[in-house]
Amino acid sequence: MLQLKIVVSGKVQGVGYRYFTQMKALQFGITGWVRNREDGTVEMLTTGTKETLDLFIEEIRRGNPFSTVDQIDINETEAEENYKSFAIKY
Repeated sequence: MLQLKIVVSGKVQGVGYRYFTQMKALQFGITGWVRNREDGTVEMLTTGTKETLDLFIEEIRRGNPFSTVDQIDINETEAEENYKSFAIKY
């Protein structure tokens, strides 16, 4: 399993982007979390296979109809924890 820390910038807060991300993660069997950051970006920690994470990233790059994704920063990270689901953090 691969764990990635992803930061998405653009019009991604106040447009249902975290909920969209959670739905896509559940669709692909990806675990972890997503949260808004104070700087207007959305941060997530995702765990899955390379194949499912690639598909997930393709979907979150497109975003939902209300969001505009300008940039995605992706960094591989050491497994922090073994997540059982994909949560929206507040």
